[in-house]
Amino acid sequence: MGKYFGTDGVRGAANVTLDAPLAFRVGQAAATVFGGSGKRPLVVIGKDTRLSGDMLEAALVAGLTSAGADVVLLGVMPTPAVALITVSLGADAGAVISASHNPFGDNGIKLFGPKGFKLPDAVEDGIEEIIDDPARAAKKTGGEIGRILDKGRAPFDTYVNHVRSMAKEDFSHLRVLLDCANGASSATAEAVFSNLNGLTFDVIHHEPDGVNINLACGSTHMEDLCAKVLEGGYDLGFAFDGDADRCLVVDEKGEIMDGDKYMAICGCYLRDRGELKNDTIVATVMSNLGFHEYCRDHGLKVECAPVGDRYVLELMQKGGHCLGGEQSGHIIFLDDETTGDGQVAAVWFLNVLAAAGKTVSQLTQDIPHYPQELINVRIEGGNAAKVAIMKSEALQRKIREEEAMMGDQGRILIRPSGTEPLIRVMTEAKDEELCHGAAQRIADLVRSL
Repeated sequence: MGKYFGTDGVRGAANVTLDAPLAFRVGQAAATVFGGSGKRPLVVIGKDTRLSGDMLEAALVAGLTSAGADVVLLGVMPTPAVALITVSLGADAGAVISASHNPFGDNGIKLFGPKGFKLPDAVEDGIEEIIDDPARAAKKTGGEIGRILDKGRAPFDTYVNHVRSMAKEDFSHLRVLLDCANGASSATAEAVFSNLNGLTFDVIHHEPDGVNINLACGSTHMEDLCAKVLEGGYDLGFAFDGDADRCLVVDEKGEIMDGDKYMAICGCYLRDRGELKNDTIVATVMSNLGFHEYCRDHGLKVECAPVGDRYVLELMQKGGHCLGGEQSGHIIFLDDETTGDGQVAAVWFLNVLAAAGKTVSQLTQDIPHYPQELINVRIEGGNAAKVAIMKSEALQRKIREEEAMMGDQGRILIRPSGTEPLIRVMTEAKDEELCHGAAQRIADLVRSL
């Protein structure tokens, strides 16, 4: 993680750590880097539904245009849509103003390169250097100042048609409930799923007001979706997050199916059709031991990346793999997209379900799941404080003690969040009490450091 960029862009409390002056400097620095060859760069901008999005968008646009970039404003649009449209318009970069699954008071700015992939660390480092030294930023005058371009409805249609093209099977026997998290998918879900191979669907939490994004809804708060799927007799439900790059599934019994089980099911589907490259799924170190057992028993290989969809993507590209993701619902179909897309993941799962002719619970019943405990400990003091705690000898000693108690019956993973002021304490064990106790004891120590 850099000074400003975490694992998913620049993120912070809106108008506190991420304010309009910083957004202006990010825009100015980005335009300077993307226009380094002397040409006028084109940057595509989308945002989620947060109240602070308008403020940060205006500042970002001012910074970009002041440094000579032209801008296309997409309005409210999912993160993966911005990545796709960046490529389709031949733009030099894409920018998304969003804090994804965070509460509405946070916001962020994430950037994509011209091929729709998140920026390499070296490029982010170059942007950070100019943010800290504004004298190096380009300052255009006269006819070299950038402007806002109007592309009409075409970018929206490009994205919607792309997602709809993933539908391969007959969905006429399926009835689905969508939870849009009062976020970016509120602008696209109706268009994506309407008349989609006969699918019947309803939508909840799709009336954003600027402050209700992710509020008791979406992929991080699925209680309402679970209850409504069960009460309404739906075949399944899909929960997206604030910027719609995640998707989690609820089965017909109102039970949550996480990203691990999603990948196991889709991996088998693709493998059976000869479409799973290298017979390999790329997961993360957070993936459940039960997922690994199931994949091994079904002839699927698993490679693990550090937590974060950008690291999953890097490993997929390195190994030439086509399916990867995280427990949290970031699922990447690399043959179809350059980043996780919740709506693409939903359509792909509908393909799998329709082809199987089973219920969701029947598809998942043989996938074991070992107890996992995840405790998020809030840390004050920014990234430096998180780094200091992670290097603490007391913490390292405690981890060794708990690992010795678990033996080969479990594992411990402690990591700083790249998007929030948290240190995440995760334990996993076949024995639930052992799992819970270890997590509590380590979390207590982290709070005391």
